[in-house]
Amino acid sequence: MISIGIITRGKYGLRLIENIRNHSEFKVSSLKLPEILPDFIEDPAEFVNGLDKTFFSNDLIITYIMHPDITPEIVRLSGQEGARAVIIAGGLGKAGGRNELLDLSRKYGIHIEINDICCDIGSSGNNAVKEFISIFGRPDIKVTTKDDLISNIEVIRGAPCGSTWHMAKNLIGSKIHDAPAKGGLLVQQYPCRAIRGTRSGIHKAAKLHKEAVEKALNEGV
Repeated sequence: MISIGIITRGKYGLRLIENIRNHSEFKVSSLKLPEILPDFIEDPAEFVNGLDKTFFSNDLIITYIMHPDITPEIVRLSGQEGARAVIIAGGLGKAGGRNELLDLSRKYGIHIEINDICCDIGSSGNNAVKEFISIFGRPDIKVTTKDDLISNIEVIRGAPCGSTWHMAKNLIGSKIHDAPAKGGLLVQQYPCRAIRGTRSGIHKAAKLHKEAVEKALNEGV
């Protein structure tokens, strides 16, 4: 069973900690960094120097810092302290330069995953990330139907924020024909804290959940 370290920034990351505790047996700890950070940090190594180094020995580090100066230092520190992988939630543009992060990955032998939103984590060749996404990441559900209605939904893998479980609970009793669109709407109405963006005109997380409902219904036919 892996140990997971969550680096929070204000409200970002808090739901993941709660859902790890509610839906898994993973060991989880957290490290809180300020919600407000300067746009430019002249000496990022000095900035992270006072952090608890033992935290970075967790198997998997998930960071919501999304700061181009701080994120590379988090990767470096994680590699030095023996973490197996780092998931950067929030997209490359706010995480630092790709080449710098890849250089750090090679130098310290640490795997890096970068995703625009948490619920887009789908597959990985890294064992620590694989274990994490066996429960959390891109939504995957099993749907049971009766008399043209959704009678039950089992969450196989859910969004780290908990929106998949929220959707599953509130889709029970819905008409099969309406379920995919309603699933996307429920997630879009859920107070998602992911970076907002659209994919084909709909919030990314909502589209992923709509597709998960469609897939589950097709597999159940």
